[in-house]
Amino acid sequence: MTRTQGVARIGEIDLVWEQFGSDSDPAVLLIMGLGAQMLLWPDAFCENLVNQGYRVIRFDNRDIGLSGKIKIRSQKQNFLVAMARFQMGLRNPAPYTLYDMAADAVGLMTQLKIDKAHIAGASMGGMIAQIIAAKYPERVRTLNILFSSNNQAFLPPPHPGALIPLIKGPGAKAPREILLDHSVKVFSRIGSPGYPTPPDEIRRFASQLMDRSFHPAGVKRHFLAVMGTGSLRHLARQIKAPTLVVHGKEDRLVRPAGGKAIANSITGARLELVDGMGHDIPKELVGTLANFFAQNFRRAV
Repeated sequence: MTRTQGVARIGEIDLVWEQFGSDSDPAVLLIMGLGAQMLLWPDAFCENLVNQGYRVIRFDNRDIGLSGKIKIRSQKQNFLVAMARFQMGLRNPAPYTLYDMAADAVGLMTQLKIDKAHIAGASMGGMIAQIIAAKYPERVRTLNILFSSNNQAFLPPPHPGALIPLIKGPGAKAPREILLDHSVKVFSRIGSPGYPTPPDEIRRFASQLMDRSFHPAGVKRHFLAVMGTGSLRHLARQIKAPTLVVHGKEDRLVRPAGGKAIANSITGARLELVDGMGHDIPKELVGTLANFFAQNFRRAV
């Protein structure tokens, strides 16, 4: 299987990307979530889509992984006040927003000479994908959203047991083993209870991610970008691409109500709720999820 890598300059940002498959096949652009490197899109998931006839591109969002970091000092805010405003669908101050990150993704498509693509986003990436489908409809074949939300007002908040480890860790200067212990805790808390990943496997993957890049400041700014963007519900009427929303029934970080809100707001959207699935892509569900996406790809005119 052909696999290529590169760096694209988008404005002042360098985005590191990786492609699976042939340039001649229809493109799929995978957008990962908050603080998540592109490796969170499993190789097996990408390869499954390639085997179904697609060219698959994954990339590190700005401020994370090997992509460019933003040298902007974040404005201090009261977290509880910011969360309360966010729950009401309101915006908060942020160094950049998800609209900027959507422009990054479209810029990457342009650099790779992709006129139109199937856009797929996970978690925060699903929010970015909604913006692309609404603001750049000419670039979108289908919209595919995995465990995400439109952040409309008064949706159920994350379970504290899933959220608190994400926002309160041991600190960037903690010893490596303590940081890895915390990563195991986070992945275990937000993962799929019906398809649990063994702790030693989580630890190996977390170590791989840490060796590749460790940038807690970028994770914080991603969080601010989400809270600084506010509700996306008003974009739904602009989205015309065939839309699929997939959500785990056991997701404690972004509750299933988030996925339902997206599907209910976009005309013709299809909703798939998956038993036993949380806020990750367990290896047991790679084939199922890839098939859901491929089925929606085939809805493109």
